[in-house]
Amino acid sequence: MRKMCRKIKAGILSAFVFFTVALAGCGSSGNLKDGYYTAEMAEFSHGWKEYLVIQVCHGNIVSAEFNAKNESGFIKAWDNSYMKNMVSVQGTYPNKYTREYVQQLLDEQADVQVDAVTGASTSGSNFVKLADAVLKQAARGDSQTVRVE
Repeated sequence: MRKMCRKIKAGILSAFVFFTVALAGCGSSGNLKDGYYTAEMAEFSHGWKEYLVIQVCHGNIVSAEFNAKNESGFIKAWDNSYMKNMVSVQGTYPNKYTREYVQQLLDEQADVQVDAVTGASTSGSNFVKLADAVLKQAARGDSQTVRVE
């Protein structure tokens, strides 16, 4: 009987530790409401308009897309000739630096202070503005697209 009680106590303790660790891993980054949130620059710059879309689940940003589109909706990261020209001059390209900025957002979750990527500092500055806008939208639960100056 004692052996069985010890096993039950050990099982309860193990379950408690497991759920405590699991809950800590699912902690919220603040008061973000679940959903999808989008911000885009108000104007096109050099033919492109940058945007950021985030998905919030259980109060945490679980996915994000930062990119730019032209007036026809073509995505900058898909433009191979643009990539070839940019990488030869700047040493980076949209499909690379957009992922780096997004990873920083996913890592930080809030109060985004990105490390600017050399050759993409304007995009880095825009990313910070867009991230601030979508985080405010997510805090309110307002899924309307925000235009950022």
